[in-house]
Amino acid sequence: MTLTSSADRARPTAAGPRTDSGRPGSPRRARPSGLAARTAWIIVLGLFLLFFVLPVIWLLLAPAKSDGQILRGAPFALGSLGGLADTWHNLYSFQDGAILDWLKNSALYTFGALVITLVTGIPAGYGLALTRFIGRRLLLTITLLVMLMPSAALVLPLYLEVNAVHLDGTIWSVILPFSFFPFGVYLTYIYFSSNLPGDLLAAARIDGCSEWQVFRLIALPLAKPVVALVGFFNFVGNWNNFFLPFVMLPDSSQYPAQVGLSNLLTSSSVFNTSAGVGNQIMRPELALAALITIVPVLVVFLFSQRALVSGMLAGATKE
Repeated sequence: MTLTSSADRARPTAAGPRTDSGRPGSPRRARPSGLAARTAWIIVLGLFLLFFVLPVIWLLLAPAKSDGQILRGAPFALGSLGGLADTWHNLYSFQDGAILDWLKNSALYTFGALVITLVTGIPAGYGLALTRFIGRRLLLTITLLVMLMPSAALVLPLYLEVNAVHLDGTIWSVILPFSFFPFGVYLTYIYFSSNLPGDLLAAARIDGCSEWQVFRLIALPLAKPVVALVGFFNFVGNWNNFFLPFVMLPDSSQYPAQVGLSNLLTSSSVFNTSAGVGNQIMRPELALAALITIVPVLVVFLFSQRALVSGMLAGATKE
């Protein structure tokens, strides 16, 4: 009789292939590879990238071509500086330089509303965050509900209100509704209630600072990132707003750029057959006008992106 140790009895034999669990005789289970999943994700992201980038490339190239080159030539063929100059001349000739008037109006409405928003919204968020008063919770709830409402749903009530005080058709009929920005108030409230050092404010009050001095000298300098964030969102939303100025302003000379673009579309024979064959507003002019109205938003974003990132991360931690 041959004696075997317990270690020898536990050692697997050659009776069958070893599996990951150590049992002989059962087939090895293949591990799924992530290569196929990564390839599929790359293909999907590439398709989305093409879907969004190709129209932008076409829009950048279109103003340097003639309308015939856009229709009959290659979609992404390069144009010429002469074609770009002709396109600008045709666009500028429309209603004696109306495109520049529309840009000036957009700047006036947007920056006027931005100043009012920052002057009123930042202190409002500070007051909601750091003071306790009757009706505070109700006011926060109303602010949140109004913030979630579609802006188009408020245009008719705002028009009736502006008309009641005889401001319709004036610049204030656009600036005052633009400055109504509950999202900025709520964003400022979140920042001040979660990211502002309470001990620092208490020390300032002990040193004899009034509540206004605490806000102006302590809280406001610390809130520069969220102020930049509120200002950027307000600027972009007001610059791209179409429906409210379209309802409030009766005269095309008062239109901002976004409403002016619709005026260009209706004046072009490409989209309106009754506009006339000899009209100079064609596809290159429309593309150039769209690019011109986008440039201010891009410039503001490029110069404020560091402050935007700081503002988005400002409320990520609690005291």
